[in-house]
Amino acid sequence: MKIYTKTGDKGITSFLGGMRVPKDSLRIETYGTVDELNSVIGICRSVNSIKEIDTILDKIQNDLFTLGAELADPIGSKKINKTRIKQSAISRLERVIDEIEPGLKPLRNFILPGGNRTAAELHFARTVCRRAERLAVRLSREERISDQSVIYLNRLSDLLFVLARRMNFLNNTPEKKWVI
Repeated sequence: MKIYTKTGDKGITSFLGGMRVPKDSLRIETYGTVDELNSVIGICRSVNSIKEIDTILDKIQNDLFTLGAELADPIGSKKINKTRIKQSAISRLERVIDEIEPGLKPLRNFILPGGNRTAAELHFARTVCRRAERLAVRLSREERISDQSVIYLNRLSDLLFVLARRMNFLNNTPEKKWVI
């Protein structure tokens, strides 16, 4: 099977289940941004050397595939066997944040994104995650999507921030305060 099908050459694509839509539809934009986030997390993993962080990021990448599949199936096609983001995935993100955050210095100022390479990439992933969240919120006002989708993206952006701080801490890289 060839990778190119030519079916999208006129700016139309298909959701799971076969419904055809313009490639710039809000739903396509939303799950495309979730896919972009997954790729950025792949970059984070490629520059990361800490096993604990890689294990967390591996679970997140699998969650993001689940979320992308959920968003790519607006009609809930019965013929497509898929899972959805569940409360347990959100709870897992919260547990990880709660485990990591006490080991970090309390924030008293805003910090600039950056630090070592992995931390900087995690900050980048956080900003892509926030964009995906904004798109999901907008989509939720126009179409039916699960509440867990938006909540998951919100928690994930928090976790990516905490992971970036953890990476800087583990590598003895000082955080730079925002100076006004």
